[in-house]
Formats: sequence, C-alpha cells, structure tokens
Amino acid sequence: MSPAKARRGRLITPGRVFLAVALVGSIAFTAYVLTVRDASQIPLLAAGAAALGLVFLALAAYMLRSTWKAGVAARNGRAVVLGLGGGVAAIIGMRCLAGAMIGFLLARSG
Repeated sequence: MSPAKARRGRLITPGRVFLAVALVGSIAFTAYVLTVRDASQIPLLAAGAAALGLVFLALAAYMLRSTWKAGVAARNGRAVVLGLGGGVAAIIGMRCLAGAMIGFLLARSG
C-alpha cells in the first residue's frame, strides 16, 4: 500500500474532535435546560441556543474548508455533499442564534 493511499483514510483530527465535543455538550446543555422548571429557564434556554448556534456556524465554516479542499482535489461528489451539509449547518446555526436573540429579549422584558 502506498503512503498516498494510507493517508486517504478518515482521520481523527483535533478540529473534528473539538466540533464533536462542542456539539454534544451544547445539545446536552439545551436538553438539560428544557427539563428545568423555574424563572431562569428562558435565559438558560437562550444561552443554550446561542451556544448551539455558534457550534453549528463553526461546523459550517469547517465544512466550507472541507468543500474547498475536495473541490481542489477534483472530488466533485464529495464537494457537493459537503457544500449542502455546510449550508444546512449554517441555516441551523443562524436559526439558533435568532432564537437566542428572541429568548434574551423575552428574558429582559419579563
């Protein structure tokens, strides 16, 4: 097996590990906040949505870089799938940030 073929396998990179831990952590925090029933629920939910939005936007940026690298390497199918996934991640991230802004405004007015 040539060294080029050995490098083509899926690698566990620090960026992937960081994104996976951040995604799981923010989803777990948001799930915890949904179970809390007190006056601090709205601000906590807004904070969880903000964290989740930032993680999804970081994921979208990571996928943008991966899309660029796949396009340069002439792996067109992979580039299209990564581009679509990155677009979906960006939409989810922006919706979470919009929900966080609304939640912060509700918590401030109440």
